[in-house]
Amino acid sequence: MGVSVRIPATTANLGPGFDTFGMALSLYNTLEADWSGNGQLRIEVTGDGAHLVPVNETNTVYKAMQQVFMEAGENELLTERGLHIRIHNNVPVTRGMGSSATAIVGGLWAANEMLNYPLSEQKLVELAVRLEGHPDNVTPAIFGGVVVSGVVNEKVYVKRFSAPIGMRCVVAVPDFQLATRTSRKALPPALPYADAVHNVNRASLMVAALSDGNLQMFCELMEDRLHEPYRMPLVPGMQKAIQFAREAGALAAVLSGSGPSLIAFCQEGAEQIGEALQKGFRSEGITSAILHLTPAAKGVAGVTPIS
Repeated sequence: MGVSVRIPATTANLGPGFDTFGMALSLYNTLEADWSGNGQLRIEVTGDGAHLVPVNETNTVYKAMQQVFMEAGENELLTERGLHIRIHNNVPVTRGMGSSATAIVGGLWAANEMLNYPLSEQKLVELAVRLEGHPDNVTPAIFGGVVVSGVVNEKVYVKRFSAPIGMRCVVAVPDFQLATRTSRKALPPALPYADAVHNVNRASLMVAALSDGNLQMFCELMEDRLHEPYRMPLVPGMQKAIQFAREAGALAAVLSGSGPSLIAFCQEGAEQIGEALQKGFRSEGITSAILHLTPAAKGVAGVTPIS
């Protein structure tokens, strides 16, 4: 029986929470999977960046599904029955909004449903983190809300919070791509001690703000010194866009994940903030699209049969 899965976009780091903080957003990719019946793999991709997504065994969704089949001891079904996978992308590809996390989480959940849930949720979380390499996008894609997560002694720790009430998100998606591996190469091998202390302080207080549901405090703390200063040269217009967004009333504006998208947070004035972000990118001759989103309370949707 075929299955259908909906997976939210995510924004990681949220400023100082590097590789630790992540939030689900109200923008979704969908994935449908069924047996092809002929032992062959067939993948169809539509939507944003469809031409960039491989339709063979290197496809991220397929590789995630394959992991579930292997863990469940059902790998022979892939060659005996084959898979037909249909993917529709609304989440921009390689723009810092968790597109790879949607593929990994969607593939894991779809395969687990097709095999009648042989793997526990905890096992799926562990597989997702292993495939992605870090937890900050896959965990909010799974649990929704704002998630603080990390891997300690090979164990994945996850704490979910509800997003502060009234939070609105304005995302500026520039018209160029930035691969995560490229963005990570810009990071230095060592940091000033004061900068490390700064981020520990801000990230810790952000958890306190989440516990209290304090939006103003949460956003006030989104000042990073570990990654954004080093990634800024890779995102022309970033500094001005953030400045203009704050002047337009944003409570905070930061790099979304590894970029190049920027995300601003507000309670009101979203249209003006979006225009300000675009103005910043235009100052460097770059066009951008604006997405008006909200935090997504739910992560990957319960799979349902394809009608």
